[in-house]
Amino acid sequence: MAGQGRAQGQVGTWPRPGMAGAAAPWLVPAGLAGPLAEKLREWAAVEVAPGRLMPWLPVAFGAGIACYFAAEQEPVWWVAAAVATGIIALAFLVHARPSFPVALGCAAVAAGFATAAIKARIVDHTVLRATAYSVAVSGFVESREDRERSDRIVVRVTAMEGARLTERPERIRLTVRKGRAPAVGRFVAMKARINSPTSPLRPGGYDLARDLYFQGIGATGLVLGAITPAAPAAAPGWRLKFATAVEAIRDGIDARIRAAIPGDAGAIASALITGKRDALTGSVFDAMFISGVGHVLSVSGYHMALVAGVVFFILRAVLALVPGLALRHPIKKWAAAAALVAAACYLVLSGAEVATQRSFIMTAVVLIGVMADRQALTLRTIAVAALAVMVLAPEAVVHPSFQMSFAATLALIAAYERGIPWMAAGGDTSLGARIALWGVREAGFLMLASLVAGFATMPYAAYHFHRLAPYGVLANLLAMPVISVVSMPAGLLALVAMPFGFDGPLWRLMGAGIDWMVMVATWVAHLPGAVGHIPAFGMGALLLATAGLIVLCLLRSPLRWTGAALAVAGCIAAVMAAQPDVLVSANGEVVALRGQDGRLTVLKSGNNDALAVGDWLSADGDARLATDRALAQGFACDPDGCAGRLADGAIIAVARSPAALADDCSRAALVVTARPPPPDCAAMVIDRRTLRGTGALALFHRDRHFDVVATRPSGLDRPWARRYAAGQTPPVAGSAVRPPQDATPPRDADAEE
Repeated sequence: MAGQGRAQGQVGTWPRPGMAGAAAPWLVPAGLAGPLAEKLREWAAVEVAPGRLMPWLPVAFGAGIACYFAAEQEPVWWVAAAVATGIIALAFLVHARPSFPVALGCAAVAAGFATAAIKARIVDHTVLRATAYSVAVSGFVESREDRERSDRIVVRVTAMEGARLTERPERIRLTVRKGRAPAVGRFVAMKARINSPTSPLRPGGYDLARDLYFQGIGATGLVLGAITPAAPAAAPGWRLKFATAVEAIRDGIDARIRAAIPGDAGAIASALITGKRDALTGSVFDAMFISGVGHVLSVSGYHMALVAGVVFFILRAVLALVPGLALRHPIKKWAAAAALVAAACYLVLSGAEVATQRSFIMTAVVLIGVMADRQALTLRTIAVAALAVMVLAPEAVVHPSFQMSFAATLALIAAYERGIPWMAAGGDTSLGARIALWGVREAGFLMLASLVAGFATMPYAAYHFHRLAPYGVLANLLAMPVISVVSMPAGLLALVAMPFGFDGPLWRLMGAGIDWMVMVATWVAHLPGAVGHIPAFGMGALLLATAGLIVLCLLRSPLRWTGAALAVAGCIAAVMAAQPDVLVSANGEVVALRGQDGRLTVLKSGNNDALAVGDWLSADGDARLATDRALAQGFACDPDGCAGRLADGAIIAVARSPAALADDCSRAALVVTARPPPPDCAAMVIDRRTLRGTGALALFHRDRHFDVVATRPSGLDRPWARRYAAGQTPPVAGSAVRPPQDATPPRDADAEE
């Protein structure tokens, strides 16, 4: 029987025996000759060895999803699905040929594109397009979020009435006064001002509308007046009943934590256990993010791994104390199963946010691998986890938490496989030497892991948040061991002890570890040069850095060092990125220009512009605050308007009266006004009618000509960003209106009001 069929080790592998050399030509042209060509073919053969291509599947799948989000028009989902099916079938037909890797990669790209298109079709819902005032809303409260200055609720609407209300979204997110948010599951009625989901505050900025669309939310707004409990028109479904029960448990745990741990430590402890992130003072919040330990506030992979790891370690250690169990039963698998259940409970308890769901999937893949006698941390494991996340939530690919978590995990696994095992040396020394070596080894491992994860996530932190934490390794090295060894285990034990009333001391122990972390964060945040501000750069630089990271981590041969070249090229592109000379907000009430000193001068005429100004300053790498009164010093103003000059002397005018508009048209290069311009205006004019169609604008002044980058380019038509109405045109015929190139979520990526 041994001679029949393929050998067991060859089942399902590619390339087949003898094909490795034939598979290399698609990496190295056959016409290439000489010693270098032979060496390249040798390296290429290593990269296409059996099992080496599997980690590239999620890379291609994610590229397909990225292509979906880059499209200006919404793709036809069934066409995308049909094309993907055809390419997958073609890849299957050529599976025994050297061209199979190329066909498989194309199939993965097409599958990723189709998956995103199908997901958008599945979640399709009504999105509000224009602001409506004094709208009567009634419905069930699906979720509640406590915040520092206000609260927020998501309402599943059953009835909505209001003047000029053209669309009726199924779910809306409303901001309410602090302490006035009704409980989850309640049926309420209220008056509200509702708005369409906020478009980016600048071209390429964080797209809240896109995120809310995939969450099924079609409008945001502000509650006006009191919220009145009412009799429901229909009974709540089982999902809402389950959410109500979970929220009651979370509120109860939160109350016990706050009773035992006062102040900021209690707020952080509640964030670690329940996912509630309110009431943290601004100074501590800023210190944590400046120092690089702010990731603790968001329940993600770190927390999920700690929960699963603590349960796994404790249960396995307890079972190992019983010789009969340890010798005759797979206690390691039992511990993994228990850890999986604990992780699932933690997922539900912490609010099951999107980032937490992704973390749970990754943890589940690792634990299932343990139960299946597979190595837990391998490139194949992270590949399976990434594919699972992208199939269930393809929209995660464009979110910073997905990018940073997988970048860090990929870099850590690659480093462990290739560079860290030497730290295990010394196992055959004497007991005293082993203990000493253990301490040194663990400290070195933690430092190296922090460095690797920090460098891997650096491009994404710079791209999305325009900030680096130069002392992040120091802060994490000092604070995270205490959180891992003291605070999280104490918190988990407190949850177990809570039904019996013995949780108080454990919460206080957890708070002691958090106090240490806050002290470290505050100290590090006040070190010289603790804040590294990075100006915004384009998507091209991030793609180069991403390609470099992937090549460095996935390739085994010396070809991987081409990844370092790609990463350096990405850094150079980021540093050389041009910054806009003029910025105009979507309502035209905020205008910024770059003056002689190279910094932005900002003119505000509204009362609710701090969010836009803060985003612009952050994207410019500027440490000034949006409330700084000196921001407008570059403008000269009178009752009719204001004017300022660019570095090259060009005048930028903001006209508020017909007389000022007529005067500015003759002397300014650019005029921003709420009024229609005269037909003979010589200046480029941006008026309210233009902004209704394009959203916020960024302008680059080159050779007496403005290149205009619009938040909503004229060809854009997606479910979360519909094409603007006929007659609303770009600023000037012939000006280049380009799509945005980068994305910048605010520090709280859900912040809007």
